Amino acid sequence: MDFDPVLLARLQFAFTISLYIIFPTFTIGLSAYIATLGVMSLITGNERYQQIARFWTKIFAVSFGMGVVSGIVLSYELGTNWSRFSRVTGNIIGPLAGYEVLTAFFLEATFLSIMLFGGKLVPRWLHALSAVFVAIGTATSAFWILSANSWMHTPVGHEMRDGVAFPLDWWTIVFNPSFLYRLAHMLNASYLTAGFVVLAVGARYLLAGRHVDEGRTMMRMAIGLLAILAPLQLIIGDLHGLNTLKHQPIKVAAMEAHWDGSKPGDFHIFAWPDEQGEVNRYALSIPRGASLVLTHDPNGLFQGLKSVPPQDRPPVKSVFFAFRVMLGIGFFMIAAALFGAFLWWRGTLFTTRWYLHVMAHTWWMGFVAVLAGWIVTESGRQPWIVHGILRTADATSPVIGSVVAVTLVLFVLVYAIVFSFGIYYINRLIAKGPQGSAVEPPGGPGKRPLSAAHDAGRQALAGGG
Repeated sequence: MDFDPVLLARLQFAFTISLYIIFPTFTIGLSAYIATLGVMSLITGNERYQQIARFWTKIFAVSFGMGVVSGIVLSYELGTNWSRFSRVTGNIIGPLAGYEVLTAFFLEATFLSIMLFGGKLVPRWLHALSAVFVAIGTATSAFWILSANSWMHTPVGHEMRDGVAFPLDWWTIVFNPSFLYRLAHMLNASYLTAGFVVLAVGARYLLAGRHVDEGRTMMRMAIGLLAILAPLQLIIGDLHGLNTLKHQPIKVAAMEAHWDGSKPGDFHIFAWPDEQGEVNRYALSIPRGASLVLTHDPNGLFQGLKSVPPQDRPPVKSVFFAFRVMLGIGFFMIAAALFGAFLWWRGTLFTTRWYLHVMAHTWWMGFVAVLAGWIVTESGRQPWIVHGILRTADATSPVIGSVVAVTLVLFVLVYAIVFSFGIYYINRLIAKGPQGSAVEPPGGPGKRPLSAAHDAGRQALAGGG
């Protein structure tokens, strides 16, 4: 059997980084939430905030561990499968990764142990401060990773010597033209992802009739955050899209399945891009909608896919559909957050059971939106791994395709086992729920037996995922 080593290397990296990215996304947002709980507990003296913080810290620890395990693999893949990429860009990508270690990793490593194990060993102010520094560390990690990734999309501040990039201006490299837009978009996505997980767990507790006070606190804090950040993400996304149109117009053309740049672009609610025929089949469209959004003029023109040869175009279908998945989830998040804020204002947030049922099953939306956005970003950059400098096909190592295929299969098997246990354990923690400073025996104080309704609630939580 003839294995394509480039395709397999891309599939392997796509698989591993897709599983990896969901954990940093979650832990960036969750660490900020835990830090907020710690500070609120310190200011108000309310023990409930501390109990909720301890509960989410356990989930953070499991997620952080799975993120570390899956992230280590990526650095090895760069050496085994992408050595030519490392040779061409190592002078820039290497130092940026090193800065992440020297700042974010050291900060997290210093204070993470205090946050995880120091609740009863250090003063409360120090424990809360450690959570704040961990949150800063996770955001700092995102800063450097996204700086490196953004440079691959909009490379500046360097010169090429014999096919190798050498830095000229580190300030220009770090703050490259797309960096701040990507950073804001990704950090906001992380906080939205964690917010919807917290909202879903709080709603489940209210539906099950367990940890009611804690569930209400989770829902109030989540709704207060999401009602601001969900609409804000729409604004950030629009600015990010305009920046992408300026620097990577063909990616935007793929996002909109826009073929002919001599005509205003329609916004396709649904279509089936035919890349061979260079047309869209079964299109349900808003006439001139894409031009209105991208140029703020219904008659505005922007570059079409036909303006470049087929070999210089990204895969249109994956970019087109992933963008619509991300957009659809984003609009749902805005509606859910604003309606939740309306119910809170009406005083019916905790009694509108249909809303609780819907929210209890929305924990996955942030993760899917992030993955869809990552597909748009990375697939939309193709055929370039570093835009305008290095093509993906020229960036791989001279390895045999069958070897990459074997390691890909092993990765799938190992990841399936490891992450299944991790997700199972997180589910068990959610089913157990927040606990006080002393662990309650089954049935609560005095070992009272669980009622039938109480037991049903526990089973519902354990099976909810």
